[in-house]
Amino acid sequence: MGKGEARIDNNIRTLRFDAGEMTQAALAEKVGVTRQTIVAMEQGRYSPSLEVAFRVAKAFGVPLDQVFQYRDE
Repeated sequence: MGKGEARIDNNIRTLRFDAGEMTQAALAEKVGVTRQTIVAMEQGRYSPSLEVAFRVAKAFGVPLDQVFQYRDE
């Protein structure tokens, strides 16, 4: 694993699609972050704080581990 590479995988893009093709902007508004933050999370370039992770899960109405998974390598 390279320096700065996230060890947290996520299903945000799939969950947005399953939620009626929710836009990144709509999710960002629900979570209280910028659209760029959602983009970075989806691309694995940003690992959210625990609070933001819980807010993302709440926005989809699913448990935290259905959105984020930790890679233990």
